[in-house]
Amino acid sequence: MNKGKKIEPLVGEALLKKVKELDNLSKEEKAKACGYYTVTKNGVERVNMMKFLNALIDAEGVQLDGKQGGNGRGGRSASYRISVQSNGNLLIGSAYTSQMGLQSGDEFEISLGRKHIRLRQIDSEGNPAEEE
Repeated sequence: MNKGKKIEPLVGEALLKKVKELDNLSKEEKAKACGYYTVTKNGVERVNMMKFLNALIDAEGVQLDGKQGGNGRGGRSASYRISVQSNGNLLIGSAYTSQMGLQSGDEFEISLGRKHIRLRQIDSEGNPAEEE
């Protein structure tokens, strides 16, 4: 085992270029060649895959940490599926209403189909808004 100076982990374009050069190696071998490993007291090399993969994600410019919008509150993201609650109500959450720019007091016309419910927003004159 070479007890010499450990190489500094590659980042950014240098990391991407090196990973492409090492296309035929395993993930662990690529991580080690790019400097993402440590040597224990016993001289055992341990590959740090999480740091390596995070550095790759950063180098690619992928943003995983989404910024919270609006009033800084977290909450659920819109899944576009809801369930009937135990009291028989259907609740449309704030994720949907804020996405549509709805305000408190906005009104809707409800029409029932055989297997669907349609909501049409009512404009200020009391007429259903035109569909897009």
